[in-house]
Amino acid sequence: MGLTSIDRPEIPSSSGNGASDNGRETRKRRMLAIKKPRFSAWGIHFVLLAYAAIALGPILLIVFNSLKSRRALFDSAFSVPTPGTFDLVGYRTVFEQANFERYFLNSFIVTVASVLLVVLLSAMAAHALVEYKFPGNTFLTIYMAIGIMIPIRLGTVSLLDFIVDLKLVNTLWALILVYTAMGIPLGIFLLSQFFRQVPGDIKAAARIDGANEYRIFGLVIPLVRPGLGAVAVFTMLPVWNDLWFPLILAPEESKRTVTLGAQQFLGQFASDWNAVLAALTLAMVPVLILYVIFSRQFLRGLTEGAVK
Repeated sequence: MGLTSIDRPEIPSSSGNGASDNGRETRKRRMLAIKKPRFSAWGIHFVLLAYAAIALGPILLIVFNSLKSRRALFDSAFSVPTPGTFDLVGYRTVFEQANFERYFLNSFIVTVASVLLVVLLSAMAAHALVEYKFPGNTFLTIYMAIGIMIPIRLGTVSLLDFIVDLKLVNTLWALILVYTAMGIPLGIFLLSQFFRQVPGDIKAAARIDGANEYRIFGLVIPLVRPGLGAVAVFTMLPVWNDLWFPLILAPEESKRTVTLGAQQFLGQFASDWNAVLAALTLAMVPVLILYVIFSRQFLRGLTEGAVK
């Protein structure tokens, strides 16, 4: 017997409260999905800002105290210099009793020459290892990678003997050659990743047009510019801050770098805190300024090399 209209079971409508409840749940989930990344981003920014404050705090403390008088230095060490406490007595002592202009010039020459040589030689070697397949290619790549793992300071005695044989002791060339050798392995490793990302069609088209290998290398270099910036920063920081090799290879007064000059100065004026803080400021502020200038290129090089 068939079902009448009275006997038929009621089928819940899909357009009633159920649909509206589902819509509200969907909107709620979407709102939660939107809010979570924002909260996560705020948390990450808070952690980064806190770390930046912790890292920059001692640096700012040194810089501020180097600009105070001796009495203000001990009375209010954690305050910002004011017109009443501002004094450059420490800097006057540094420049009158130490040859910091010469130290800066030496560090500038060594750093710039080392960075240019590392970038140029690393780019040429990385391009050759990636572009050309020849017997020993893999061995050379592994050999260069091993150079990253072994600290160059382990070979200090051999390096000193080598520099003595070349009659380069107490010369800036001794430091430039050592720093260049120290930076090349890492430079080749980083730049190899960038040269592998260069499309082969560009190089093939250049060869068809009759370009030689040097011309092709010149065409490829602008495409790996972020990698060159990263290598330059990685080389610049340890070269400017190094104390070990200037102390061993070039300790002469006229060849001292900023770091060695500041260390020698601290030993002579250990009780003159204004001069000590001024010397520390002069040693560290220039490299911080250079890092800020090249930091965007440095971070771009790291991210592009990791993502692509």
